[in-house]
Amino acid sequence: MSPRLPRYGPAARFYDLLSAERWVYRAGRLRAIALLRLSAGDRVLDLGCGTGLNLPPVMAAVGLSGAVLGVDASGAMLDGARRRIARHGWTGVRLIEADAATVDLGDEAPFDALLVTYALSIMDGWTVAFDRAVARLSPGGRIAVVDLALPTGWGRLGWPLARFACWTGGADPYRAPWRRIDTVADDVRHERLRSGHVRVVVGTVATPAMPRPAPTTPEQNGGR
Repeated sequence: MSPRLPRYGPAARFYDLLSAERWVYRAGRLRAIALLRLSAGDRVLDLGCGTGLNLPPVMAAVGLSGAVLGVDASGAMLDGARRRIARHGWTGVRLIEADAATVDLGDEAPFDALLVTYALSIMDGWTVAFDRAVARLSPGGRIAVVDLALPTGWGRLGWPLARFACWTGGADPYRAPWRRIDTVADDVRHERLRSGHVRVVVGTVATPAMPRPAPTTPEQNGGR
């Protein structure tokens, strides 16, 4: 079990309130989902779905004919997602409690889109999890990754708060997992929000395959 996972146990019921979602992190989710250009009937893999914060905008985009598979290793976080699903009466959402690096997606694939928000920076085996999920996309499938870095520019004044936010959630602000998209996708778009604290990266997979070699010289402070 990941040493970070217990953080998402007892506090899971209060995660949405305590995570600064409304004031800081929601903007990244909404921007990523908009850039995915989802359509009615699309099938979406939400990797590290947590309490289901992505579900309202995703379900609004894919409609009753669409489907979402949420995967998360924390049963307590998934309980929050189940409550959200029940409140909205969504029938096209399925949840799996599993390690994203080992979960069997064979019967669920292929997917039209992969969405990973604020999750890769806390996952053990995140590169394996990401590459396996990408391999389950349809040709032309879209990928969106949203994650954390330390702020840049004037945002450096907020480093103490950013570090605290990453620490409380178990996130590694130096991991820069969004750079992985550059190795598997084309038409890649990088955006920075909240003075660079939130990174949104979206790309298109022509034919799912093994990732290309990553850039050999990582950029300072988490890449682009």
